[in-house]
Amino acid sequence: MTDSKTEALTTALAQTIDPILVRPLSELGYVTSARVKRLGSASIGVLLPVPGPPGHAVIEAVTTAAQQVDGVRSVQIQHELMTDEQRAELMEQVRGEKKPVGSAGSSTYVIAVSSGKGGVGKSSVTTNLAVSLASLGHTVGVIDADVWGYSIPKMLGAEGAPAVIADSIIPLRAYGVSVISIDYFVPDGQAVVWRGPMLHKALEQFLTDVFWDDPEFLLIDMPPGTGDIAISISQFVPRARVLLVTTPQPTASRVASRAARMADRVDQKVIGVVENMSWFVGDDGKHYEIFGSGGGADLAEDTGTDLLAQIPILPAMRSGADRGEPVTVAAPGSEAAHAFDDLARKLIQTRPKIRTHPELRIG
Repeated sequence: MTDSKTEALTTALAQTIDPILVRPLSELGYVTSARVKRLGSASIGVLLPVPGPPGHAVIEAVTTAAQQVDGVRSVQIQHELMTDEQRAELMEQVRGEKKPVGSAGSSTYVIAVSSGKGGVGKSSVTTNLAVSLASLGHTVGVIDADVWGYSIPKMLGAEGAPAVIADSIIPLRAYGVSVISIDYFVPDGQAVVWRGPMLHKALEQFLTDVFWDDPEFLLIDMPPGTGDIAISISQFVPRARVLLVTTPQPTASRVASRAARMADRVDQKVIGVVENMSWFVGDDGKHYEIFGSGGGADLAEDTGTDLLAQIPILPAMRSGADRGEPVTVAAPGSEAAHAFDDLARKLIQTRPKIRTHPELRIG
């Protein structure tokens, strides 16, 4: 007969979320035994899918959950690694057949965050928009497809190495956002010198081999311009929408309009424009338009879309990115933080209704 303390421990562990796959432990079969002995000593057997830091995170989550059970005074964990067969069974259970995220029938809203040129803060917009969407209760993934200027992991503070379970890559997570980047697969500081076919293959792996678990939103931080990666994304995720990022400078908006024309050529809809670095607020409270004004509105008019947000220049946002902190952490309550939250709410409203069975036709 199971005593009440052991029952409470078992219930607590079942409800604990696995930090790797972000599922309740009751669904994954990690916990092989759980018992509260005399004097409040909890003894727990755990199967780990992977070693290293991800496995340690599972042990920490189990330990923390056990320590919060009334009557538990100490926790002892006996752990062992899953076999290859157990890992394969685990991923078959949680994932099933591999399909590219955002493919036909998927409910994931894929947004390619694009610009015509570098230096407009596109990656900063992608990072902070993703965090705002997650803070509103949505599941969010980010693909850092800017393979020559990858920076998302640093900005999110999601640094390390992705776990691999069976043949699935598990994205890193920070601030409720799952992220994958070429940064995780090249030595630190090494330049990526790849031609089109290699870029195409890398993107295919990011979309197919990564276990995204059907997020509600997938943001793709695109490289500047209209080259191979933009073409590959239009082939892999033809239903992706495009969010244009520019600065107030007319020159920047004219260049960004080329990304809009690229989207039009591959039948991808532009859903709006974000104007970054719109102004700086001085100590006197006045707005100073350092880079001029009107670029975002001109681009929105040129593309027949709306100017969804104007993001001010904020030193705390820059320094926060260097520390791996989004603006909601580096400068909570700031004008920039509110701008990203408002942008997230507007994007939620643009989410299309997905037909669950697109193969079905009437007539």
